Amino acid sequence: MEEKKLAIIATKGSLDWAYPPFILSSTAAALGYEVEIFFTFYGLQLLKKKLDLEVTPLGNPGMPMPMAMDKWFPVILTALPGMQAMMTGMMKKKMADKGVASLEELRELCQEADVKLIACQMTVDLFDMNPSDFIDGIEYAGAARFFEFAGESDICLYI
Repeated sequence: MEEKKLAIIATKGSLDWAYPPFILSSTAAALGYEVEIFFTFYGLQLLKKKLDLEVTPLGNPGMPMPMAMDKWFPVILTALPGMQAMMTGMMKKKMADKGVASLEELRELCQEADVKLIACQMTVDLFDMNPSDFIDGIEYAGAARFFEFAGESDICLYI
């Protein structure tokens, strides 16, 4: 029986968007899938050695907020200075309190499970990114390389 394949395109570089590609990939790998994640544009932030990601409450009206703030706190006020840092701190604390693995741990778990992490070479070049800022063990390739795998995948997700 041929191994199932999962292909993910990761395009977001915020804390709240960083978890889905790593959680889904590590889970699929544990279930026996062959998995590749193609990181492009802001998703490349997830491959940096030093993860300094924040939550993006602005433009995310579905985000549950403490003290039922999502019911009475106007979304526009999340743009106030310091709000993003406050929301990030609250999210990190909640995740730690609930025993959710850190992004670094999830990313390492993916690498240990042979999930291929592919950095979009075009985006690296476009934004003059330094490959020494990225973790070891990743591959650099273009979209055509990703399509070779995605075209044969059973599941393809855009996150």
